Amino acid sequence: MASRTPAPAFGCSYQWSGSQKNVVSEMVSAMQTAIAQKSDGIAVCLVDPTAFDAATEMAAQAGIPVVAFNADVPVGSPNKRLSYVGQPLYQSGYNSALKWLKLIPKGGHVMLSIGVPGSLNTQPRLDGYIQAIKDSNSGVTYDVVNTGPDPATEISRVESYYLSHKNVNGMFGTGGSDTYACGFISNKYGLVKGGGAVAGFDLFPQTLDFIKSGDVNFTTDQQAYLQGFLPVQQMYLYKLSGGLVGPANSDTSQAYVTKDNVDAYVGKTRFEGRSDAEPT
Repeated sequence: MASRTPAPAFGCSYQWSGSQKNVVSEMVSAMQTAIAQKSDGIAVCLVDPTAFDAATEMAAQAGIPVVAFNADVPVGSPNKRLSYVGQPLYQSGYNSALKWLKLIPKGGHVMLSIGVPGSLNTQPRLDGYIQAIKDSNSGVTYDVVNTGPDPATEISRVESYYLSHKNVNGMFGTGGSDTYACGFISNKYGLVKGGGAVAGFDLFPQTLDFIKSGDVNFTTDQQAYLQGFLPVQQMYLYKLSGGLVGPANSDTSQAYVTKDNVDAYVGKTRFEGRSDAEPT
């Protein structure tokens, strides 16, 4: 689960650790281990509004910079992380919903899925979805399905929902694996090809394949490469400068992957995690 690999751009090494199934206590424990090992910096996905506060305080007292990526604590939190690198998650959910709502008939019904309700990397997206529906005055109704963090469970729960709601006009994920699950069910039962809509987040290879096959309308790219690169860069410069170059909040923005541009994402490229080769 953890490994050490050189980071050539900065001449340093890193250790990747955490939790395979988004278990917050395991993530906090991994952070505490990094502090005990006197790491030079910690980048962490702050998926809980309070669980990481004590560990972040401990890191600050030890002079270890902490940068949040992918998910952040709420505004006004006492958490002492130095910066956040990632999307504005609520707004990304809202904007995505504005795009897929155009594909839903007035008065239609949709399913919204979330792997771990309350998790700060997906709950804000779901909240954005719901607010966009309300603001649209389209009469669209929705159900929220808790799909769980396990991909096999997610497929089963999405399929169960679909089979009992075959009149659903669209299914929309808030994370990578539940978006893939929606695409899988669309492919199996012909939801999009029958006039429905499916969309969501992240760039699972299977999701990209479903976009190519016409079973998913689009997915939102949250620039995962930048969410990995920028925290390392910020921590490196912080240590190199003795704290004079402080980490800064960085919006990694969003892009939409559709059938028109999906081919650019499916090739072997380090920027989407499908190659270790340096760009030429």
